[in-house]
Amino acid sequence: MAETVVLKVQMSCEGCSGAVKRVLSKMEGVESFDVDLKEQKVTVKGNVNPEEVLQTVSRTGKKTEFWQVESESKEAASAASESEAKETTAAAVTA
Repeated sequence: MAETVVLKVQMSCEGCSGAVKRVLSKMEGVESFDVDLKEQKVTVKGNVNPEEVLQTVSRTGKKTEFWQVESESKEAASAASESEAKETTAAAVTA
């Protein structure tokens, strides 16, 4: 079954993106991939296991994480801080 895996990879130059391209081109099951240096985003499509893709790209020495996990955690942190702010304001009003 074809899977799409999106990763955030810290790449600072063409050499970094080249290293990522090299490991992905050798990985079994990869049908296609796109390395966006500007966005620091790597999209991999194919019959692959997301965790294996993450581990393979991590072996380049670049900090690598799943793209969605980070954006969801930022949203959760933002929602939590808004909730705390409302509670603090409500506590101050009732005091």
